[in-house]
Amino acid sequence: MTSDSALESVPQEVLILLRRDGEAARDFARESLSPATRRAYQTDVDAFMTWCRGRGVQGLPAEPEVVASFLAHEAERGLRASSVARRASGIRLLHRATGYDTPTTSEIVRSTLKGIRRSLGVAPQQKAPATVEVVLDMVKYAPDSLRGIRDRALLLFAFASACRRSELSMLQVSDLLEVPEGFRVTIRKSKGDQEGEGQEIAVVRGRKACPVAAMKNWLDAAAITKGPVFRRMRRGGVALIDPLRPQGIAQVVKLYAAKAGYDPADFSGHSLRSGFLTSAAARGASVFKLIEVSRHKSVDTLRGYIRRVEMFEDHAAEGLL
Repeated sequence: MTSDSALESVPQEVLILLRRDGEAARDFARESLSPATRRAYQTDVDAFMTWCRGRGVQGLPAEPEVVASFLAHEAERGLRASSVARRASGIRLLHRATGYDTPTTSEIVRSTLKGIRRSLGVAPQQKAPATVEVVLDMVKYAPDSLRGIRDRALLLFAFASACRRSELSMLQVSDLLEVPEGFRVTIRKSKGDQEGEGQEIAVVRGRKACPVAAMKNWLDAAAITKGPVFRRMRRGGVALIDPLRPQGIAQVVKLYAAKAGYDPADFSGHSLRSGFLTSAAARGASVFKLIEVSRHKSVDTLRGYIRRVEMFEDHAAEGLL
C-alpha cells in the first residue's frame, strides 16, 4: 500500500485519477459476484452485526471466538449447514473488504464449522420437481385476468426453457426470436456464465399447453414490446415496468402448487427447472440433449436426474422376494 508521505509529492490531478481508478476497481470487484450472491452475503453480514450488537461485542474486526459463537447460534436456531457456511463466507468477505485479517481461518471457527457439518449433515434438502403433469395441473388454475395470463406464460415458459429464476427475471423481449419451431432464446448472463458471454437455447411449441403461444398472449395482453418480459404487477392487474424478482417467481410457483392441491412447501422456484429435467429424462432424452437446454457444466448433476427416473428399472432385487 502507498504511504501518505509518498503521496505528498504526487500532483493533485493524479491523485484524483488514482481515486477514480480505485473506485472503479472496487466496482469491478463487486461485479465478480452475481447480484443474488451479493444480496445473500449482505443478509449474512447484517445478521452477524445485529447479533453482535445484541450481545455488546465487536463485529468488525471480530474475534474468532465471537464468530464461532455466532455460527453455533445460527446452527442451533435451525439454519442448515450450507447456510451457516455461507454466513462464515459473508463474515470473511466483510473483513477482507475492509482491510482486516479474517477471523474465519482460525482453528476455532474451522472446528466449529466442521462440527456443524457433522451434526447437521450436508445433504441438500430436495424440493419436489414440478414435472409436466404437475405444471399442466397448475396452469388449469390460472385465471383469465392479466395476472393469470402472465402466470400461465411464466409457468409454461420456465418449465419449457429450464431457465433459472434469475435468468427469467433478467429476460428481455429482445432475447426472444420466434421461428417456425418455437423460440430461439438468448440467455445473456447466468450462474454458469457469470462473464456474460451469452448462450442460446430453443423453446419448442407444445400441443397440450404451448409455452410459445402463452408467451405471445402475455406480451400482447400487457402491450409489452421491449424491456423485461416477466414483470411485477400492481394491485388491480396493471403491469409495471420493473421485472418480477426471483423471489416473486418462487411465490408464483408455490401459489399455483397450492391451487392445484399440492403442498406448496414441497416446491420452490427451482422446481420448474428440475421438473423439466426429470420429465425429459423420463421420456428418454439423452444427457447431451438435456445439457443443450439446462446448460449444466457438470454431467454428474444431470446423471442424478436420470438415475432417480431409472432407479427402479431392471433393479437387482427384481424377483428376489
